[in-house]
Amino acid sequence: MDNENESIKNEEMQSNNIIEENKQEKSELDILKEKVNEQKQEIDEKDDRIKRLMAEFENFKKRSDKERTGMYNSVMGDVIIKLLPVLDNLEKAVGSVVQDEQYKNGIELVIKQFKDVLASNGVVEIEAVGKPFDPTYHEAVSLIEDSTLGTKIVKEEYRKGYMIGDRVLRHSLVVVAN
Repeated sequence: MDNENESIKNEEMQSNNIIEENKQEKSELDILKEKVNEQKQEIDEKDDRIKRLMAEFENFKKRSDKERTGMYNSVMGDVIIKLLPVLDNLEKAVGSVVQDEQYKNGIELVIKQFKDVLASNGVVEIEAVGKPFDPTYHEAVSLIEDSTLGTKIVKEEYRKGYMIGDRVLRHSLVVVAN
């Protein structure tokens, strides 16, 4: 019986040792699971932070591009505003009576080149004659009665207007009918 008791005790001890080892393994497993969960949470937080930074960077790029375009149009507009009187004078020179047609053709070529340079930089003429008066683009210098035109239609243009992008560089000076 002693052997049996001792054998049972040994089995109980082994069983207790196994249970204890299982508890230790479970607690180690729980610790590892906890660490994995913490690391997953950390990764999720960093992933979210990266996504936010990428979105902020995209917004920054868009804002910078918009500011750069606005700055370009502003600077270009300021320079062109100072050159427009030169174009006006060239157009007046073409309109005057001259004896030398080659001279007049030369001025017309200079005007064409001038307008091509303006167009290549995004400057466009504001259409006026025959269009409805729009104070955004036109400046009325006089009003006349004309039964052939509708109400508030531009009859004449004294000075051409220009714009770059959506910015008016110079309003058209116009005569408005009715």
